[in-house]
Amino acid sequence: MSASAPAAAPAAAAPVITGRRVVVGVALAVLGIGCVFYAPAFYLLILVLAIAMLFELSRLCDIKGQPLEIQVAVAGVVGYVALAIFHLTAKWEGVLLASIIIAAFWIGMYGDRERYFSRTAHTLLAVLYLGKLITYFVFIRELPDVGIAMTIFVIVLIALTDVFAMLVGSLIGRHPLTKISPKKTVEGAVGALVVVSAIGALGAMLPYLQLSWPQGAALGAITCIAAQAGDLVESALKRDAGVKDTGTVIQGHGGVLDRFDSYLFGGMAFFAMLHVVGRVPLG
Repeated sequence: MSASAPAAAPAAAAPVITGRRVVVGVALAVLGIGCVFYAPAFYLLILVLAIAMLFELSRLCDIKGQPLEIQVAVAGVVGYVALAIFHLTAKWEGVLLASIIIAAFWIGMYGDRERYFSRTAHTLLAVLYLGKLITYFVFIRELPDVGIAMTIFVIVLIALTDVFAMLVGSLIGRHPLTKISPKKTVEGAVGALVVVSAIGALGAMLPYLQLSWPQGAALGAITCIAAQAGDLVESALKRDAGVKDTGTVIQGHGGVLDRFDSYLFGGMAFFAMLHVVGRVPLG
């Protein structure tokens, strides 16, 4: 009797694309892009999102039995955003970080001594992950002459990364990208990279951006890779805590951190790449 052929590896479950998810996603995009044109509204939106994500991250830490010092973390996130808005990051970031560390250690002494180290460590990580990374959108918005155009550009690149990774993955995805998030596929990741890089090159043709097409393609590629990495990191945090979503605030998308995780890494990578391609001078 001949041996039976080995069973094929199961395909990754396709992401669910619902009408509600699409509508909510479009509404969020319209709100975000609309706020870009009025700096105070955009900065307020950034601050609200950062604090909302912080409370969701705090919930994950609580589930793990490793809480953070939420009052210190909120102050740190607000401090980072304020420094960015008032162009004081380079001068005062060191003082802010030192203050967060001292405050976390000091306040931590009044809690459970068995989790003293983890509370202080998680507090500092939360401030850097959310407060530090989200300020890159302030830096992009503050760029002379092209701040509005560049901010819209990076938002579009990250949003399309999410859209095309899900769309391509749902259509032809067969190979799981990582065990951390089985619904994400290699095909979806590569498809998003190709499409977003091309869109970056095409977007560079707009005179408002003042970019060459190779610069646009590079910005699209790096932003796409970083955005997907940010999504995977947040998936790892959820899997570690044993939850499906960080919250239920956004219908069809889960929590605020679920929806904007890719923007944290994507915005930072976009700003860094502006330096690499010579669009923003160092220093």
